[in-house]
Amino acid sequence: MTKKLSRLLQDIKPLEIIGDTDRNILSLQSDSRRVEKDGMFVAVRGVTTDGHKYIPMVASASVAAIVCEELPSQIANGITYIRVADSAEALGRLASAWYGHPSHKLKLVGVTGTNGKTTPATLLYEMARLEGYKAGLLSTVCNYVDGRAIPATHTTPDPLTLNELLAEMVDAGCDYAFMEVSSHAAHQRRIAGLRFTGAVFSNLTRDHLDYHGTVENYRNAKKMFFDSLPADAFALVNADDKSGLYMTQNTKARVYTYSLRSDADFRTRILETRLDGTLLSLNGREVEVNFTGRFNAYNLTAVYGASILTGFNPEEVLVNMSRLVPVAGRFQTFRGPRDVVAIVDYAHTPDALVNVLDTIREVVGSEGQITTVTGAGGNRDHGKRPIMAREAASRSNRLILTSDNPRDEDPNAIIADMKAGLTAADLPNTLCITDRREAIRAAIQMAQPGSVVLIAGKGHEPYQEVKGVRHHFDDREEVTNAFNEL
Repeated sequence: MTKKLSRLLQDIKPLEIIGDTDRNILSLQSDSRRVEKDGMFVAVRGVTTDGHKYIPMVASASVAAIVCEELPSQIANGITYIRVADSAEALGRLASAWYGHPSHKLKLVGVTGTNGKTTPATLLYEMARLEGYKAGLLSTVCNYVDGRAIPATHTTPDPLTLNELLAEMVDAGCDYAFMEVSSHAAHQRRIAGLRFTGAVFSNLTRDHLDYHGTVENYRNAKKMFFDSLPADAFALVNADDKSGLYMTQNTKARVYTYSLRSDADFRTRILETRLDGTLLSLNGREVEVNFTGRFNAYNLTAVYGASILTGFNPEEVLVNMSRLVPVAGRFQTFRGPRDVVAIVDYAHTPDALVNVLDTIREVVGSEGQITTVTGAGGNRDHGKRPIMAREAASRSNRLILTSDNPRDEDPNAIIADMKAGLTAADLPNTLCITDRREAIRAAIQMAQPGSVVLIAGKGHEPYQEVKGVRHHFDDREEVTNAFNEL
């Protein structure tokens, strides 16, 4: 692929250009290790490293152009230097231009929120396919180009990967694309240059404070997504979340709301709930769905509203709501011997744990027995650990604290952080079993007939990350193996 530099620069606003712009660019990279002769390098300031320090090395590789926020002290002959105010923003826009602005050729809908990104985005993708359209998906669990699965490494990929995948969707004849938009992606300008047909906001609770520092910064990072929407886009927000309307304060998009508690453009009531399904009233129309819990009622209301706002036939949408099935690792139910039910869920924040456990309690009643197995990820927000343990203990009959993805931390230290949130009354009903396999096995072995075991935190993940290495580990497999031992 070859692009004219002068054409690429039309999509950004350079502060200064040194050198010739009438030249061909053979590649675009932000990774200094992957630069090629006659390519373009964009020096981005990242979380752990600054691309500017690699400019001398890149210059020696005979690149054609370098985009940066600060010019180097030595200007190499034969290289065009483009100084910009924000190189991360420039990278997003250049990536879009490099791949032919694929988001302009799709109806692209983004979903953001602390909890409730993967399920709505995935179900919107499934809805489009049920409606007979070709569609793409960018999600935490897996990316899809029409029906072709592509493994996901990030909730929202880097700009080059993101636009490459969108271009593949265009080439595959996709009409629609749905994607999760993380706070990191908005803050790091990974979505710069994309044109969105619509955006959905689910909720906001404490998460990612290791990166953003404060809840306000985290909230404002998500708000940036809505601030950037064009006037012909829609913004669908959860009216029951206090941050919902805050997201749309400065948006140019058409604003719509959804709710379970008050008047809204899309209103849902829960009529009946079970562990394997719920009867809902969506804008006054009853529909049976294969999902459980108030949090899933919110997810489905968002899907219902966004489907209609995207342009799908409302009557067909209502019928297809009953055909949707849960996303892997999201309140995924397994029935075992002795009428024991195990639920695997990705809940890894205090609010997500509360949502799942309150749902289970609502179904099993006050007499039902609940055992929760949970941990917390290493190298992440330490402050949420004791809160997660406290919320889990207060809603469970037995709590087992275990390892999640310890990453570079000692899993026992993480468990100790969680245990610090427990009261003296919680401790007799709490076990600490560092080995996650043994923790799951113990929970199921000790489960009384008719009880529920929640295994929370990892959901769909087929690995456990320890000291930089991902070892195969799947909660769903471990549940099946433990049931086979009963």
